[in-house]
Amino acid sequence: MRLTVKPANTHPTEIKLHQVSNIIEISFDDGSVFQLPAEYLRVYTPSAEALGHGPGQEVLQINKEDVTIKEIRPVGNYAIALVFSDGHDSGIYTWDLLYKLGAEYQALWANYLHKLDAAGYKRKPPRQN
Repeated sequence: MRLTVKPANTHPTEIKLHQVSNIIEISFDDGSVFQLPAEYLRVYTPSAEALGHGPGQEVLQINKEDVTIKEIRPVGNYAIALVFSDGHDSGIYTWDLLYKLGAEYQALWANYLHKLDAAGYKRKPPRQN
């Protein structure tokens, strides 16, 4: 898998929450624009709940198909914190992480779906808005 490196000193110019589609659209000053679904952001939370406290301690996030984003909180000049409808609010999404999640969306999402399948978890059908 090829890793994407965020260009140095690249920052978001706009962050929009599309509540109907449950997607965060984030534009960066290098012209990149990413649309990141709430479920994707929730399962790739950078919090200890999902990452554990060291390598090999990651916890597969399941049953997040219907999660929504209730609030976006700024964290200094370097990140945002997301408040999800399932009560999760401890992940801090830095600009570097958001850029990586956007640039590597296809590979990361496919990897997550593969892990769900390997664990025997069957995703619920997408909810209709």
